[in-house]
Amino acid sequence: MLTGLFVVARIVTNPVSNVFQKQLAQRGANPILIIAATHALLTLVAIPIVAGTHWLDLGPAFWTNMAVCTVLAVAGNALLVAALKRSDLSVLGPVNAYKAVLSLGLGIVLLGEIPTAFGALGVFLILAGSYFIVDRAPGQPQRNAFVLFFRDRGIQLRLAALVLSATEAVFLKRAILHATPLTTFLFWSILGLPVAAAVVIALLPRGSASQELQRMGHHWPSYLWLALTTGLMQATTLLTFGKLQVGYALALFQLSTLLSVFLGYRYFAERNIGRRLVGSIVMVAGAVLIVTFGRSG
Repeated sequence: MLTGLFVVARIVTNPVSNVFQKQLAQRGANPILIIAATHALLTLVAIPIVAGTHWLDLGPAFWTNMAVCTVLAVAGNALLVAALKRSDLSVLGPVNAYKAVLSLGLGIVLLGEIPTAFGALGVFLILAGSYFIVDRAPGQPQRNAFVLFFRDRGIQLRLAALVLSATEAVFLKRAILHATPLTTFLFWSILGLPVAAAVVIALLPRGSASQELQRMGHHWPSYLWLALTTGLMQATTLLTFGKLQVGYALALFQLSTLLSVFLGYRYFAERNIGRRLVGSIVMVAGAVLIVTFGRSG
């Protein structure tokens, strides 16, 4: 029962958090500042809870894995927000299916795994679904669909974010081996703040701090909702990993893609939703085939 609730919560909160990220980005907020504010709010909740745990007993392996995954998380989420600022949510949501292709490719290169026929079919379905979600001008040759898809700056940023998030997941899984999912989530929240703050100090243009703070004060409800949905998304991801095999969990998480398409239509009046929904269903089917049946043995 609890596992089912974790999965449903993860499916819902992921695209909902993307909605708040996109809203804030469209209002002019800096992507890395959005991530820093999210971790700051999560830290306010996490520190009192951590104070009551035996965190000093955690070993070097836990801290090493957490240090790596928090850097990857901040960078990946900042790229995701930048992508959401440039492209439609109903396009970027389905792109998440490419994480399965990336995982399959890494298995071939690093582990020598041979994809099954289902894995190859899954890759084909993801590519075929991509054909449907990209916008084309009237009369434009259909063969240019894939060129347009991969040339889109938002999609390029989303794919880069996927590479970082997929790598982050490896280190998160390693961290869970040395602590509970809850402890891992708490330190993911806390350690992300200094990483994001350092990037803000290094990259934020001088003189823009006051403007950014005013914007944060004006849109503070969106920041609160973003922190809440992001926290629930990350916590339920880790809790699900603790209950289910990772492959099956990732397959279930793909259902959030369909919600992303609907939310893009509902909150941002995005176009061609019917075609994008068809493409999303095809891509989800491909991703599920890859993560569940894509590898031999």
